[in-house]
Amino acid sequence: MLKKSLIIIIAILVVDQILKFWIKTNMHLGEEIHMLGSWFIIHFTENEGMAFGFKFAGDYGKLALSIFRIIAIAAIGYYLWSLIKREENKTFIISIAVIFAGALGNMIDSAFYGLIFSSSNYHEVARFMPEGGGYTPFLYGKVVDMFYFPIIQTNYPEWFPLLSGQRFIFFRPVFNIADSAITVGVTLLIISQWTSLFKKKAAASA
Repeated sequence: MLKKSLIIIIAILVVDQILKFWIKTNMHLGEEIHMLGSWFIIHFTENEGMAFGFKFAGDYGKLALSIFRIIAIAAIGYYLWSLIKREENKTFIISIAVIFAGALGNMIDSAFYGLIFSSSNYHEVARFMPEGGGYTPFLYGKVVDMFYFPIIQTNYPEWFPLLSGQRFIFFRPVFNIADSAITVGVTLLIISQWTSLFKKKAAASA
């Protein structure tokens, strides 16, 4: 499973980073490409490092988040290695590998993008390896997000408490391939554990 896990991790990282590099160097902040009408949009935005566009307040919060994520990624990597050595359930190993790849993909943005890119704004595209250096120090970079699926766009009905008449969009968060990998990995993890539990119960009752 070591070879298969490495292939999965490298494949996710390569696709994730190629797309992010392209977005960063070809689109200005807030620019959109409508892929399938109004419900599948490539929308370039950046966030401070949390999944699906959520932010962590302040410079110290950003640094604390980056350090925490490095520790978490190292722990996940060690856990993955131990699972492979013990030859655990293949689906379980793959789910952890996918989560690891997703977490590492976003960490690459946070750690290095501020060093290798100029700042993106609403009027010009970022430059790769600018002469004056990047837009922020190590571990302070922003994560590139681009997938936006506003499948349902409507208003809350007048009778709806507190939100009467306000705009409702589903799905609102903008995310990237790394975020998707984490979601898929967690889903596989739940399925793997549920299936294992079901088999144990079936064996016990046989």
